[in-house]
Amino acid sequence: MKTAELRQAFLEYFRQQGHTIVPSSSLVPADDPTLLFTNAGMNQFKDLFLGREKRDYTRATTTQKCVRAGGKHNDLENVGYTARHHTFFEMLGNFSFGDYFKREAINFAWTFLTDEKWLNLPTEKLWITVYAEDDEAFDIWNHEIGVPAERIVRIGDNKGARYASDNFWQMGDTGPCGPCTEIFYDHGPDVAGGPPGSPEEDGDRYIEIWNVVFMQYNRTADGEMLNLPKPSVDTGMGLERITAVLQGVHSNYEIDLFQDLLKAASELLGGVPTTEASLRVVADHIRACAFLISDGVMPSNEGRGFVLRRIIRRAARHGNKLGATQPFFYKLTGALVELMGEAFPQLVSSRKQIEKVLLQEEEQFAKTLDKGLRLLEQDIAELKGKEIPGETVFTLYDTYGFPVDLTNDIARERGLTLDYVGYEKAMEAQRERARAASKFGIDYNAAGITIEGETEFTGYDHIDGHERIRTVLVGGEERNAEAGDECVVVLERTPFYAESGGQVGDTGLLTWSGGRFQVTDTQKEGDNHLHVGTLIEGELFPGLEVDARIDHARRERIKRNHSATHLLHAALRKVLGEHVSQKGSLVDPDKLRFDFSHFEAVTADELQEIERQVNEQILQNTPVDIDITDMETAQTKGAMALFGEKYGDVVRVLSMGEDRYSV
Repeated sequence: MKTAELRQAFLEYFRQQGHTIVPSSSLVPADDPTLLFTNAGMNQFKDLFLGREKRDYTRATTTQKCVRAGGKHNDLENVGYTARHHTFFEMLGNFSFGDYFKREAINFAWTFLTDEKWLNLPTEKLWITVYAEDDEAFDIWNHEIGVPAERIVRIGDNKGARYASDNFWQMGDTGPCGPCTEIFYDHGPDVAGGPPGSPEEDGDRYIEIWNVVFMQYNRTADGEMLNLPKPSVDTGMGLERITAVLQGVHSNYEIDLFQDLLKAASELLGGVPTTEASLRVVADHIRACAFLISDGVMPSNEGRGFVLRRIIRRAARHGNKLGATQPFFYKLTGALVELMGEAFPQLVSSRKQIEKVLLQEEEQFAKTLDKGLRLLEQDIAELKGKEIPGETVFTLYDTYGFPVDLTNDIARERGLTLDYVGYEKAMEAQRERARAASKFGIDYNAAGITIEGETEFTGYDHIDGHERIRTVLVGGEERNAEAGDECVVVLERTPFYAESGGQVGDTGLLTWSGGRFQVTDTQKEGDNHLHVGTLIEGELFPGLEVDARIDHARRERIKRNHSATHLLHAALRKVLGEHVSQKGSLVDPDKLRFDFSHFEAVTADELQEIERQVNEQILQNTPVDIDITDMETAQTKGAMALFGEKYGDVVRVLSMGEDRYSV
């Protein structure tokens, strides 16, 4: 079975089990400061597991694009040197949001792997691990599925702390977590290695192919385990790994997908053997780079863009090592599109952009690559020990654009190490700036106040309303508010727009007989609108009926600026190219800011043309049409989904301008 066929079989199997096929989310996590890149299938479902979001399905299945390079999850330095490390990989997954739990999840996995209609793996080749205290999972595997007890391994807290276990999964230091069960494939006695949990488990004989996580708890910052609203299931199976098992090979680089990429790379580099480690680096890296660019990441010197730059330059250097004297990496885009474009259509639409960005980055690095390599060779020749000085490592980075992991690659090939202490001293100023710009850590549970129920938003059609107060919070506690208190008010219905998608929240007044509350901001927590402000006079308490009225003149100014961001987005795509996508925005009554992805500075002529197009649309003063429809229909009609926005299955589509640009 080929990689593409296996991907489709997985989705079809779970579709038949009542799961909704959900498209892969972007590699750039939406509204999640805890992640540099999407690195697991469950990332896009985090709020469902926490009970903060609801969708019209309780079962889902995906094949998720993932990148592990940079940040906490970083496989970059191992890529090319091992059989299974990659910067980019696909994670097959099935998910239950308070629907089925352990029994069904285990049965689903076993049936897909062993049933003759699906993968038909021999049952005697499969081993199981469970968390040591999870008797329920053990019994299901042993008594219901029929796996012999000697092939079920209990794994306890083997990482030095309570719940620190290979079989207890945690999203992070806080957040959803729970015991997991893993399925391993035994390659047989001809391959070195022992079963999971044994001293020889790091060998290649027993390979983990599927991890089934039973989400039961939400871990707080002080370590308390709180029950999730409903027990859920999160599973992950690496597409490349399971394909290797089915195709009878021990390295992911031997599967059909990688063999095709390796052959294409070999042809570009004069027929070098496809077994070369440097060629594996190139074949791996084209996937990560192409998908990151198609998701709007551009090479830069910080954050996500710097990780992309590092990967591109590592590929370029390994190509140089194999004899490349001209840019070559960008030419692999066509082979990748042919192999994966059907499953991921954005590769097809972004192909020219990907090639352009890769070529430009290769050309830029080529100007300094040879000089940097000569400097390094000179310093290596003069070395009296086995450590390359930190000053050399810094100079290679600062002057010649060598990321430190690229220099480490070269050092490792020569049996040398790097003086990281000296390098870190030289990099201190840059590191401080990068650290300030790349704060991805957050406490999942400190993100807001948990409030039951939901607020009905009426503000698209009304600027005021007679509403009832559901909750009053003073200092984070539910209690009545008195004059002078700064507090948060939650209404059952509200015309106040809560800050989202870059647009600031509404301000205004809540009034009642003998009382007045000044709303200075409106925020959103889950499905509730939080009216933040100060009680000017009177008393506030749940059940009180109030007249809610927004600052209408302020809202109108915000609406005009919001519409202008969409017209600007359309003009940018016309002038700079279809690759331009929104990466953030700020819309308030007095100004707007629009962040977008592009690989070079906008020229004066381009800026003038963008301005001309936006002003032309404004002067035409065409009406804004509003259409309520489902997400699929909206996207079919050409509506653009915006960065940072979370959409339900029913969406509100606005069309404006002469060309009826839709968002």
